[in-house]
Amino acid sequence: MTDSTNETLLTVRTAFARLTRENPGLTDIDHKIMHAFEQLMLGRPEITDGRTSAVNICAEASVSRASYYRSPVAAVIKGILGSPEARRPESDELRQEITRLKQSERELRREKAGEIRELRATVAAYANQIQVLALRNVELEADTRRLQAQLDEGRKDVVKQLRRSQEPAI
Repeated sequence: MTDSTNETLLTVRTAFARLTRENPGLTDIDHKIMHAFEQLMLGRPEITDGRTSAVNICAEASVSRASYYRSPVAAVIKGILGSPEARRPESDELRQEITRLKQSERELRREKAGEIRELRATVAAYANQIQVLALRNVELEADTRRLQAQLDEGRKDVVKQLRRSQEPAI
């Protein structure tokens, strides 16, 4: 057994020993519940999936939930599970880790979806700007062709040709 399992078992047995001292008239049902809880805390369930829940404790002990809740053992178990130093079975810890990872994955997917929406909006805006610029470019080319045609016709009163510079346009 690992140290944490030993500590858990010691905590559980100490709490149950105190309960037995304070309540000398514990029934067989109470002892079944204590044994079932110990088995679950050690990670050795016989019937259930190993979670430390009231339903699983009742199933392991073969008692009804009403009997469990009437038992003084239920309050002790609740105290054990509520204490921060109590180590739960590895299966419970793994389930909690799975739950945490699923939550994290949902959050990451949500963030990714938001980024994708944002990027798609940016792409759409750029596509619109490109279309506007392409249309403006076509207009300017048409104006250039029209002005060049007027120059070629020799109409001096319409357009005056400028001297072309040798410097490249920036």
